[in-house]
Amino acid sequence: MMSQSNGRKSIFITGAGSGMGRATAIRFAREGWFVGAFDISQAGLTALEGEIGSGNGLFQTLDVADAAAFAAAMNSFGEATGGQLDLMFSNAGISGARGLFDEMSWDDIMQVVNINFLGVMIGIRAATPLLKQTPGSLCLVNASSSAIWGTAGIAIYSATKHAVRGLVEALSIELKRYGVRAADLLPGLIDTPILSDSMREMAPKAGMWRLVPPSEIADTVFAAYSSDRLHWYVPEELRDFHRQVVDDPEGVREERILLAAQMTALNGK
Repeated sequence: MMSQSNGRKSIFITGAGSGMGRATAIRFAREGWFVGAFDISQAGLTALEGEIGSGNGLFQTLDVADAAAFAAAMNSFGEATGGQLDLMFSNAGISGARGLFDEMSWDDIMQVVNINFLGVMIGIRAATPLLKQTPGSLCLVNASSSAIWGTAGIAIYSATKHAVRGLVEALSIELKRYGVRAADLLPGLIDTPILSDSMREMAPKAGMWRLVPPSEIADTVFAAYSSDRLHWYVPEELRDFHRQVVDDPEGVREERILLAAQMTALNGK
């Protein structure tokens, strides 16, 4: 199959049909990149294709937890780019059903694990052959501020994001033997549909827990490609929160207990 990218740099994005993935796809298309846009939602992909143009990307539905489907998607992308992949952006994820860990159904727990962690591992394994043969390539995973400190009420989500951060830290060493970089994003409260109404209501107007537009994530992904930095905090003030977690985990725990009580009161309105 003849390359569709015409020598342009290329990015593969999971969860590209909405929110942070969509904003990133639009930003990179505007910068002249060839965009591989993959999402479980055909409607989201159709709208995205209409915005950035069919000649500027590959738009396919994908269940990231399906290893065979992911391999097929990566093969299609490689054919479209002549075997090149400059930036793998593993972005797809779900918060899943909210609730206390011991009260959640096992099916709900495994849905989050399958998409947020197994899906990330499947995607990185599928992307590695193309990343290896592309000079200066980057494997970037969208984690969460929940990878800094576990969030009560979404314990499994937090666990998967901690796992992703640990995976990326290890891969940032392992993949160097191929000249491939690995990094992650640690976003706070991003103004997308995945954010609950109660969290949106509690968000301050400024500081590390302010609501961040998806375009700020897209800008960060673009900056990450030209850097060797490992962790990207969005907003940057979350770096201070990470330091606080390391220095005073018990104090942070007490703050989180108070926050959980406030959230319970809000949800009970």
